[in-house]
Amino acid sequence: MRHEISGGHAVVLGGSMAGLLTARVLTEHFSRVTIVERDELTGEWAGDPEADPREREVRRGVPQGRHAHGLLAAGLNVVEELFPGAAEELAGAGVPSGDVLGNVRFCASGHRLRQVPIGMTALSFSRPYLENYLRAKVFALPGVRVRGGTDVVGVEADAGRARVIGAIVQGRGAGRAEVLPADLVVDATGRGSRAPRWLAELGYERPREEELHVDLAYVSRHFKVDPALLDGDIAIIIGPSAAAPRGGAVMLQEAGRAVITLFGILGDHAPLDDAGWRAYARRLPLPYVADVIDASVPLDDAVKFRYPGSTRHRYDRLRRFPKGFAVLGDAMCSFNPMYGQGMSVAGVEALRLRDQLALDGVARFDALRFFRSVRPVIDIPWQIATGGDAALPGVNGPRDLPTRMVNRYLERLYAVAARDEVVSLAFSRVTNLLDPPAALLRPGIAARVLAGRRMATA
Repeated sequence: MRHEISGGHAVVLGGSMAGLLTARVLTEHFSRVTIVERDELTGEWAGDPEADPREREVRRGVPQGRHAHGLLAAGLNVVEELFPGAAEELAGAGVPSGDVLGNVRFCASGHRLRQVPIGMTALSFSRPYLENYLRAKVFALPGVRVRGGTDVVGVEADAGRARVIGAIVQGRGAGRAEVLPADLVVDATGRGSRAPRWLAELGYERPREEELHVDLAYVSRHFKVDPALLDGDIAIIIGPSAAAPRGGAVMLQEAGRAVITLFGILGDHAPLDDAGWRAYARRLPLPYVADVIDASVPLDDAVKFRYPGSTRHRYDRLRRFPKGFAVLGDAMCSFNPMYGQGMSVAGVEALRLRDQLALDGVARFDALRFFRSVRPVIDIPWQIATGGDAALPGVNGPRDLPTRMVNRYLERLYAVAARDEVVSLAFSRVTNLLDPPAALLRPGIAARVLAGRRMATA
């Protein structure tokens, strides 16, 4: 799709995954794009993490970067659309790759879902390596400028406060803040976004906030892992269940390493000491993660990342919003990371931003229409994450009859998916954000689930 370049200037606040994908999209509409990021950034990607360990360095602004990350099929599709050939290039540089169902071992409620190749690529990488790769691609684009080591102070509006006309920024060590003029400012600063406060200061209503508290903690270590231990898989994921609300993941990575993450909710967090961490892994519903740990060589000590809960800012329900401003990524909705949705959702949102700019034109871009266009993009992963969390004991989520019925149905579906590849494929397409959750209730799938349940209990 070809887009008309406005010749204007766009500013992206935040240089993480959401900001990078957004900046790439904005180069199709603006002749100049500036990324403002508090961390110092480089545009280097050596492509060989063995030769250059800087490829694995975690930025201060991404504390979760030491832990397991994944791109769902929908997210990898976005990366491929924006950077054609990316999956092949990353695999060629040593990133483990395979089939999204055939080579990813997913376990739910104590059941290992049946694995069959379905022709969709999956990559297993470290967050810093993927981010460095995309950063190099974006920074090399014509018209892209980077302001690293720079804090975002606020946004500047016109006299009538109807339009944002720039970002107020301050370089580290600089005495005074300055206004960076812009035709469009996009907030991709993540969970810590101050956009609601900025709106209030400009006389606009704050978006309503929805939250689901889970007090999740990731505790992770890197290991030297023999890939043969995974029997052809590139990742093992054991999800939590009502009976055992904890989980773990083994993700092969570039440079012959693997990250092993253990996670639990509501204070049931893995210890940091070696013996306690290993014992926690042994108490997961299935032994796959613990078996890999016991047969592998640790490369570092355990580190912890704590996540309070999913948060959604309902920008889509506002009636007024200033022109020249938009919000996306975790700044709009932040999901429980154990579902692996954040980067993929941000990528789809970036494509919707591109579409809205094409429809409206840069000068007439309406953020409210954009927010409403991404509502279904967020609704699906939000339903998956909050619905899954609500099924866990102690989580103060919805307990109405429809929610309880859906959760009981899913328990049956997991058991059937352990031996039925059609049901397993349907579930994989939903969790990879290719199909809506309602796809699991279609007559063909529901009949298999109910028939399989009857056979299991006969």
